[in-house]
This record gives sequence, C-alpha cells and structure tokens, in this order.
Amino acid sequence: MTISEIPLQPQNQTFTTTIAGTIYKMTVVWRDSCWFLDIYSADSVMLIGGIPLVTGSDLLSQFSYLGLGFSLFVVCDTDGQDYPTQDDLGIASHLMVYVE
Repeated sequence: MTISEIPLQPQNQTFTTTIAGTIYKMTVVWRDSCWFLDIYSADSVMLIGGIPLVTGSDLLSQFSYLGLGFSLFVVCDTDGQDYPTQDDLGIASHLMVYVE
C-alpha cells in the first residue's frame, strides 16, 4: 500500500505522472466554482473526463471497471472544507493517490 500526493498548483495545468507503473496525462482546470480533473492515457486517449475535485470519497470509485489499480482522494487542511478553493489547490488542498 502506498499513499502519495500528486503535486498541484492553484492554476490550470496539464502534466504527466506515473502511478502503479503506468504513465498518465492529467489536466486540472478551474470551471466556475470547482476544480475538475481529466485523466488520459500516455498516448492522450481520454480515460475519464470532468471529475470534480471534492472531499469525502474515492474520486475513481464509479470507474472501477477501468481497472486502473489506484484510488484518488482530495483532502483539505481546514476541517469542514468540502473542496479546494480557486486559490488553495496544492497548498491547503491536496490530491492524494492510493495504490494497493
């Protein structure tokens, strides 16, 4: 079991990351009042689009049929905060990856 943070900044961004030995391309975008995550394969095929970054559950639970082999969670440093604000993503709100 491994838990690690995917480092983010409070700005729209696209990056690659390796999780459980697989390379993924991810895009994080602020839309209206929430951050959203898109996950692509290394060759830019969209796997999952438009996941709102909110606390409280595994962001990938409804996509278990994809067999990605990991879970994503958002945690905030402030008690009771349900989602990252436009200005605290990666600072006081964190995207965590859990690999068994």
